[in-house]
Amino acid sequence: MRRRWLLAAGGASVLGLGTAGATLLPDRTEAAPLPRLLSGPDWYDADPRAESAWLSSGRVPGAAGPHGGVVRRALLDLRALTSPAGAVAAGPAPSWAYAWPRDSAFAAVALARTGHLEDADRVLRFLARVQLPDGGFEARYLLDGRGTPDGRRRQDDGAGWSLWALRAALDADPDSASARDRAEAARDLLDRALEFVLDRTADGTRLPDPSPDYWELTEGSLTLGAVAPLVAGLRAGAAVLSRLRERRRARTVSAAAGSLADLVRDRFAPAGWTRYAGGRGDAVDAAVTFCLPPFAPRAEPSVLQAFDVYQLAARRPAGGLAPGAGWRQDGVSWTPETALVALAAAACGRTAQAQAWLTWLSTHATPWGSLPEKVLPDGSPAGPAPLGWTGACVVLAVDTLERG
Repeated sequence: MRRRWLLAAGGASVLGLGTAGATLLPDRTEAAPLPRLLSGPDWYDADPRAESAWLSSGRVPGAAGPHGGVVRRALLDLRALTSPAGAVAAGPAPSWAYAWPRDSAFAAVALARTGHLEDADRVLRFLARVQLPDGGFEARYLLDGRGTPDGRRRQDDGAGWSLWALRAALDADPDSASARDRAEAARDLLDRALEFVLDRTADGTRLPDPSPDYWELTEGSLTLGAVAPLVAGLRAGAAVLSRLRERRRARTVSAAAGSLADLVRDRFAPAGWTRYAGGRGDAVDAAVTFCLPPFAPRAEPSVLQAFDVYQLAARRPAGGLAPGAGWRQDGVSWTPETALVALAAAACGRTAQAQAWLTWLSTHATPWGSLPEKVLPDGSPAGPAPLGWTGACVVLAVDTLERG
């Protein structure tokens, strides 16, 4: 299918990957006018027969339920956002026409969990191809994998998210022999990402240096959003090593994960799992979800308490959530963070809470059914639509509810 969205003044197709005249994504906390909707229902040329065949090759979670329509649209949007080489564009607008490792990881898991294992593996292979020699990742990549669009600082959480995605994508394979073969094929991604996280944390014995996280800001202090994915990544990496029958190494990595998790708990729990260690500044944010299932093995009571605090403190006029309690007070709801809450609630067995957030998201989809990045105070969608990260989280949340 041919994408209609174009890079700004250069006029080159986004899948043609030219960068002339492209507008760079601004920092997400800078003061700005209220956004507008940046795309329409004709952002790509759909082939209904091909779409139907693709959906039929997998499964649509909750197909007969209240969220079946938005899940179906989200899956088709993920398919359309994913290039043949496995690059997942964040959204169909010039400044979002790049592949973030974080977004790609969630897309890979959503594809795998719905039976599209080959598509998921393509995304994982793209991550392996663009992975840096030290095992980490840049903040985002051009869709042809040939570097980055700017000098934005690296985001260290990418290694953790890639490991989490690899483990989840393998767990979705009902054939254990096939999953082991797929794990072996992803060996470079696994080994290099583990090496990166273990190096950054001295084998789990120290907290990593500050890094930008999903807020897309240069940080002078460590955030929960930067370190929690590294814990999840080590746990996932240990599980993949066990699948590969490398049990001694798996035990070593698992011990590092446990040690790092303890350090994170000691630093962040006393102040209520706030964005910054010690409760400095912005109070709790959406990264508290990264400390809950499906990213952690269990829901600790103190994390659940912070999870509930976030949902109250970050509520916006239209009913959705801001990225954090300390986010600018512009009244805009952000769908990725809202969808993360729905996913975590579903994974923690809070069915009613998850259903409520999924209903809000479905209600605030665009007229053609895609999930936008933002919702304005008056309830209207804004920003690029679809947003891949939001769509992936909604697919996973509904899938989690369906599987019980």
